[in-house]
Amino acid sequence: MIVVAGGGITGLATGFELASRGAEVTVLESSKRAGGVIRSAEVDGRILDWGPQRARMTAGFRRMVDALELESQVVTASPDLELHIYRDGRLRRLPFSVAGLAMSDVVSPMAKLRALLEPLTGGARADEAVADLFTRKFGRDLYETVIGPLYGGLYASDPADMRVGLSLIHVLREFGIDRSLLMPLLRRGGRIRPPAPCSFRGGMQVITDGLAKALGDALRLEAPVTGLERSGQGWRVSADDGRVVEAREVVLATPASVTARLLEPVAPGAATAIGRLRYNDLGVVHLDAETDLTGLGFKVAFGEEALSLSGVTYNDQLFGRRNLYTAYLGGARNPEVSTMDDDELAETAVRDFETTTGYRATVLAVARERMPAWDISWEGLHEIELPEGIHVAGNWWSRPGLPGRLAEAEKVATELCTQAGLSAAEAR
Repeated sequence: MIVVAGGGITGLATGFELASRGAEVTVLESSKRAGGVIRSAEVDGRILDWGPQRARMTAGFRRMVDALELESQVVTASPDLELHIYRDGRLRRLPFSVAGLAMSDVVSPMAKLRALLEPLTGGARADEAVADLFTRKFGRDLYETVIGPLYGGLYASDPADMRVGLSLIHVLREFGIDRSLLMPLLRRGGRIRPPAPCSFRGGMQVITDGLAKALGDALRLEAPVTGLERSGQGWRVSADDGRVVEAREVVLATPASVTARLLEPVAPGAATAIGRLRYNDLGVVHLDAETDLTGLGFKVAFGEEALSLSGVTYNDQLFGRRNLYTAYLGGARNPEVSTMDDDELAETAVRDFETTTGYRATVLAVARERMPAWDISWEGLHEIELPEGIHVAGNWWSRPGLPGRLAEAEKVATELCTQAGLSAAEAR
């Protein structure tokens, strides 16, 4: 028996991958519903998403959609939709090509010339700040206007507080980037071609609901894990519903604070390091606005300090959700948002939306999220030691984003089943 603690996207996908390989698995989720931060609902005739607004149709995401037979529910946005940057009083187009950037007014001509020097700069150093790396390679103007808001937005974090070796180096290695970041892009024709944005007719919760359905009785809701203790060659897992599960392996796909609490009696050193990880507070406000805006959405340049808004997703353009826009406020660079009540957060979102777009909006819903910061507090994870049979797979452990979560689940399941002598081919 393998126990997975946590029924968010990572825990559900890990349980599904294990079961698909023939493993006996139980997924324990503390709340009444599975899915964690992924939640969708219909409000005023439109689908609202809390958590991720969309995914990218990567190979891994496509494989999961096919495995769950969800293809008929997929909605895909045009791959040609562009992003914008709000800077100096207006929205500016950010093309996904070097040639397009050269023609854009998103940064000054001097900033573009400075960026061309990037191939002459040194490679990434694991101990330098992410902000220092990008500034050193591309110049301050391009960093503060484009790169910083885009990269920091993945974590609601400040790249000045992040280290290359903790949050970026694995991405560079994955894409085979050694010294220059620009040259590999130029060799591919100078254009970034990410997979198409996608969602589901019923919102992103469709994929977590699909995983929950596939797991069936292997998923237990309202059963938070309350304790771990050694039991022979394995572990005794206690749940709040009073049941105890004897497990050979345990996967903790839980938030850092919960993981630290569960590990405290059995791995106090690891628990201390994990418990120190910082999260950033993010406000999410869904807005109704009738506009002529086009594209994916926009990010706010770092220099716009009068705004609490960090960016907006155009759900109206992406998936035809009429007049729907999702505003993000706060994060590490705007900590004042964490002190606002819901009314003030809503008013701020409406004000900043009108400032940046020129359009009035009304509020549909207000929510709050906490995002793993991936800042210098992650340094403590380098030397943690976990007891044999205990594994971690939360969104604070490996790269963010839904494709990253699915990749982590597949990796953990493959490793555990290999140890147990189970293969994907035999199970299928």
